[in-house]
Amino acid sequence: MKVKPIVPRERANQDIDEIIAHYLGESAEQAAYGFIDALEQAYAHVSHAPATGSPRYAHALNLPGLRFWPLTRYPHLVFYVEHIDHIDVWRVLHSQRDIPAWMANADDL
Repeated sequence: MKVKPIVPRERANQDIDEIIAHYLGESAEQAAYGFIDALEQAYAHVSHAPATGSPRYAHALNLPGLRFWPLTRYPHLVFYVEHIDHIDVWRVLHSQRDIPAWMANADDL
């Protein structure tokens, strides 16, 4: 199976920056580094096996192809859509967040 490159959208990168800033703001430098490692592991998994992500929110949000993969040891989910030549990462959100709420603003897509 071909490994597909991960292409995060600007909003996904903003999510990641905010999460890292949160950990650093809590003086949790190790947690910030751990988050980055967990995110890299999630990206590696998704790039090798994109179909293994859960389609749980695809139907609720009416977004065919939307999947998510959880980070190990961190309460965050990577939301993505698989394309022929890449993985389109839309958001990286805390699992306790109101997931459908991020769909309210079409500019996020």
